[in-house]
Amino acid sequence: MSSSETGQVTGTQDKDYNIIWLVEACLSNALRLEGYIADAERAGDGELADFFRRAQGESRKGAEQGKELLARRLGG
Repeated sequence: MSSSETGQVTGTQDKDYNIIWLVEACLSNALRLEGYIADAERAGDGELADFFRRAQGESRKGAEQGKELLARRLGG
């Protein structure tokens, strides 16, 4: 995030916003990968589908870790 916005405009400090952004990006990536998995399966490419599944798992993991960190930092 830009160094000029430190929470005055959004009401959210950069460090918290950055965690929120990361969680959203990870979840969005997990959804996008679902389509890639389906494409690979339709093409009969199990190796590629497995690769995308592993990547999807890492995206889900990143999202979960980000949600846990954010909850701790926001007192939830």
